[in-house]
Amino acid sequence: MTPDEILLETEEAMEKGVEYMHHEFSSLRTGKASPGLVENLDVAAYGTSMKLKQLALITTPEPRLLLIQPFDASVTRDVEKALIESKLGITPAVEGKLIRLPIPELSEERRKDLVKTARHMAEEARVRVRGARRNGMDLVKKIEKDGDITEDERRSLETEIQKLTDKYVKEIDHHLETKEVDIMRV
Repeated sequence: MTPDEILLETEEAMEKGVEYMHHEFSSLRTGKASPGLVENLDVAAYGTSMKLKQLALITTPEPRLLLIQPFDASVTRDVEKALIESKLGITPAVEGKLIRLPIPELSEERRKDLVKTARHMAEEARVRVRGARRNGMDLVKKIEKDGDITEDERRSLETEIQKLTDKYVKEIDHHLETKEVDIMRV
């Protein structure tokens, strides 16, 4: 493996950690309606488990309302059941084939809990980035041991990997800050 391949692989792994955090953040309820709250909800339909976004159109006609329109009316009850059993704590209102999901105002205590959850998600992303750094450093040490690079080249690569780590941790911190402000905004 070449030094450039190691850097590229390490950066891709770090990027995936940040993307994972973005995905997790989308499931946090901030008091505004967002399809991300429910789109990855597992629904037992057609004898299997499917994601809600595969079964229905999810729209936000108003800032505090999600509208779920199943593609097939026969799964409406399955979708409703999945929403009730989810940890969202929001009661769906079924109107024929449509499901309305009104997003209630968040209490101050709930907002603080959500900030703690967001911080935990950000820390998980940082751990993923640091894991990618460790793997990259191990690969660099391995190719030095194999005689493919010199000690100076190893140090240079390790410096580059550390710069990538700092860049992605800073990006995670920035996204966390933005999410905290979004959650605490009344």
